[in-house]
Amino acid sequence: MNKVYPSAAEALQDIVADGQTVAVGGFGLCGIPEQLILALRDSGAKELTAVSNNAGVDGWGLGLLLQTRQIRKMISSYVGENKEFERQYLAGELDLEFTPQGTLAERMRAGGAGIPGFYTRTGVGTVVAEGKEHKDFDGETYILERGIKADLALVKAWKADKAGNLVYRKTAQNFNPVAATCGRVTVAEVEELVEIGELDPDQIDTPGIFVQRVVLNPNPEKRIEQRTVRKVETNVSSAAGEEV
Repeated sequence: MNKVYPSAAEALQDIVADGQTVAVGGFGLCGIPEQLILALRDSGAKELTAVSNNAGVDGWGLGLLLQTRQIRKMISSYVGENKEFERQYLAGELDLEFTPQGTLAERMRAGGAGIPGFYTRTGVGTVVAEGKEHKDFDGETYILERGIKADLALVKAWKADKAGNLVYRKTAQNFNPVAATCGRVTVAEVEELVEIGELDPDQIDTPGIFVQRVVLNPNPEKRIEQRTVRKVETNVSSAAGEEV
């Protein structure tokens, strides 16, 4: 089975359809599959449900698909960096299933593990719990959360071999591993591609059995979501004639 595709567009060409649920790895702009998101936008698929920690920013990440109105619903944890998201949601143009961050990660992990649902205390007594089954365990109330099984998962990894085994780097280990397992079809965008057998088995984070397609992007943009710089003021002492 050839898992390596020459471009992101070709990797998605015959597996994207209107109305799909798409899980996307990444946190903010960190560890997002940049080229796969662009290819998904260019596919023209619409009425999508996007499962992602956040919705990117205006003009990048999943924010690109919001601009083109291809996303009908977001299942997300944090949505505070995208003005278009806010505008569409407040105007009633976008559905939102707001999910606590840890619960979202566990819902994706559960879906990938074949677990249809689980009980958690997170969200009890808040709007998150509205309409969900409540059950008491050992004197505490829990709510039922459903596992997420996506039609398609798009993930970003640092390195892969041609069998689809993935290695993540640093904070790209955020939502990518759970997204990779919860997709019925998973496509990975990677920075390095090696031959089968070159990866140390102990370093593999996502086994290739979960990954159907791989596309190489050796030079991702890796934009910075929030750039903060420190201002350094220089004072000149006239007496000493030196900068202090």
